[in-house]
Amino acid sequence: MGVDAVEPDVVVSRDGALVVRHENEISGTTDVAERPEFAARRTTKTVDGISITGWFTEDFTWAELASLRCRERLPEIRPASASFDDQQPVMRLREVLDAVREASLEHGREIGVVLEIKHATYFGSLGWDVAALVEAELREAGWASGDLPLTIESFESTVLFALQERGVPATYIYLLEAKGRPFDLVAQRGKAAPTYRRIVSPAGLDDLAGRIDGISVDKRMILAPDRLGRLTGPSSLVADAHARGLAVYTWTARPENHFLIGQFRGRGGPSAFGDWEGEWSVLQECGLDAVFVDHPDLGVEFFRR
Repeated sequence: MGVDAVEPDVVVSRDGALVVRHENEISGTTDVAERPEFAARRTTKTVDGISITGWFTEDFTWAELASLRCRERLPEIRPASASFDDQQPVMRLREVLDAVREASLEHGREIGVVLEIKHATYFGSLGWDVAALVEAELREAGWASGDLPLTIESFESTVLFALQERGVPATYIYLLEAKGRPFDLVAQRGKAAPTYRRIVSPAGLDDLAGRIDGISVDKRMILAPDRLGRLTGPSSLVADAHARGLAVYTWTARPENHFLIGQFRGRGGPSAFGDWEGEWSVLQECGLDAVFVDHPDLGVEFFRR
């Protein structure tokens, strides 16, 4: 479809495999809840300070996870995607790395990987050095030589710095939420941990300059909607970051009403497409370096025209 890169999120299995799932709790994205042989593994855990009940990748071996089948997380919003439920297996990071390399050769152009590391501090508390696991996988797959377009991103700066220290050549991007605080810094500093709002302030960006290559922010931090969902942006965030030599990515540009800020929602309910072109135009015009999309056909056509 013409994308520049694909973005696998990775979590860890019981035997140390890097598994491609958005979260380590997998009841909403696989058929695990309907597998009687795994019923006893339902449990409640605290992940990044939040209590969650379900099934977790760290309680399964890779062989067990590979037996599961994927499901659409929001079937009521994306019924077309949900039509593929139970047809596709869970993947490991290595499979995605190999597939992207093969696709690059097939299409005669470089396609990159944007590797998002999830819950590194949490998995560290279970005994896993996530930076070591990622480095080993990248080196074994031939993605740690600097020859292939690799970006590594995380909501936790500590794992990014750890991979830098290990000499993994990549573009390093710090993911930032619109609210809250990074969990790794909360684990280290408690209430003294900086908020995301502080990190994206001019003073916070000064601290990041020279340490990472860029930031990737919730699109609301750029659109700056008011309480009624009306656009007040674009904010100065992109210009502030660029002034300090930092690239700016944003996530996630989606067309459904459910994901648009109020001003751009239309009729037809949450799953219908609203005025996504109106919202995306604001993002396009503020000088972003990259945009994450869930609909590559729409994203490539819109942001490259």
